[in-house]
Amino acid sequence: MVFSQLVEILETANANPVNYDKMDEFFETHPKIKTKFQNLISELSLQLRTIAKNLKHTHKFSSNKLLSKAFNGLQNEILRFKNESSFKDYERYLMLQNFLDYQKKQFEKLKKIKWLLGNPELSSEDYQDNNKLKRFIEIRDYNPKLIIRNFSFRSTIFKHALRLSVAVMFGYAIGLLFDFQNPYWIILTIIIIMRPSYGLTKTRSKDRMIGTLIGAVLATGLVFVINNPYIFGAFGIISLVVAFSMVQKNYKASATFITLSIILIYAILEPNIFKVIQFRVLDTLIGAIISYSTMRWLWPAWSITEISENIKNSLEANTAFFKSIRNFYQNKGPVPTSLKVNRKEAYLQMSNLSSAFQRMAQEPESKQNHLDDIYELVVINHSCLTSLASLSTYVQNNQTSKASEDFISISERIIENLDQTYTMLKAINFKDSEINKPIFKLEAYEFPKNLITSDSILQTNNERTHKEAHLVWEQLYWLNSLSEKMLKLTSKFSH
Repeated sequence: MVFSQLVEILETANANPVNYDKMDEFFETHPKIKTKFQNLISELSLQLRTIAKNLKHTHKFSSNKLLSKAFNGLQNEILRFKNESSFKDYERYLMLQNFLDYQKKQFEKLKKIKWLLGNPELSSEDYQDNNKLKRFIEIRDYNPKLIIRNFSFRSTIFKHALRLSVAVMFGYAIGLLFDFQNPYWIILTIIIIMRPSYGLTKTRSKDRMIGTLIGAVLATGLVFVINNPYIFGAFGIISLVVAFSMVQKNYKASATFITLSIILIYAILEPNIFKVIQFRVLDTLIGAIISYSTMRWLWPAWSITEISENIKNSLEANTAFFKSIRNFYQNKGPVPTSLKVNRKEAYLQMSNLSSAFQRMAQEPESKQNHLDDIYELVVINHSCLTSLASLSTYVQNNQTSKASEDFISISERIIENLDQTYTMLKAINFKDSEINKPIFKLEAYEFPKNLITSDSILQTNNERTHKEAHLVWEQLYWLNSLSEKMLKLTSKFSH
């Protein structure tokens, strides 16, 4: 249940309930409100970190009174701005209120996490339905056909396995041919360093070599100063513990302490410790060079060949998420599990896309075709997701009015643009595609005017309806512009 709240916090943090250009412009003339928002968000962040550090000591959690006081002060400041401002600033007031409402949602989730970690008495209504939870878990397919399908050069895993096997055999052959003291050190280095990703293999190779050299220098210094096997053993054990504790955080430091530990332990058994140091350094250097070389030139798997598939998957997931939001906004009722599942899939595919682009950015420049355009597509997809998160958070946590005709027509227009972009992406391979002259012409579309007008305000005094209209219109306007931008950008690569 805590995990569920953390997912909600993530979505709300990614949400974009305001136009930040307008917000920045407003804050320039109202620095006091800006400072209060900054203090509020800083306190929310501080309390999350406090919870993380004291999960089992709930008495150390910060009091909710601090945040309640901050919210009240900010609310009073916003109301003061409303009372002192003219009618034309009403939209700015709604913008501030929407932004404040999002922070309040974070506060509610924060309080729920504190309550859950305090081991409360839970009723059956507090628990999640297992049948619904199972829909969030991807069922693994263990069909033998999966193995057969991966015995192909189209499979990244197959190429990595083949590349690793060749590198290991080549490293062992070198160790035997030149009569190294411990040829298996070369093999261990290759297995530890090599990864399916070129960028990660390159980084680990460099860190491994630097760490080994530093460790060798430190070990040499200790051997000159100390000549006691018990001290060698003690330092060796301590170094090994430090090494394994830093593997995930700092691989270079981990390699340093691993080297130090191995050399010191060998010093107990081997009288000629300098020979051990020499071969340790040499074996590591050879293993790192073999790892990098085979990754670079032996059946390489460049991200450029797969990035279009990642973009397509992310776009498809965002489209499905938007359709779920649209249907829920139109039909109301309980929040359907399908909306939450589609939200999870959108975040998952966005994560995969970001990882794929990061891998591509770490590869040689000659393999980074159309990097700027691909980066722009990644950013647009992420921007779409933040806007969808805003709509999703709002419609799930607020009572909304009947969907207007404008909402329906704009939604259909956005989905049409996204579907057309998806169709184009299916035929694109950025490895081979060339940029064409911009011959694509987008169908003219007149976006409806802002729903917050003097007429609508005079017709109703319901501030909740005004805030809804302002937020929904802003997000639809942004989504429409993003979908058009993506469609134009993708059309440059279509034939």
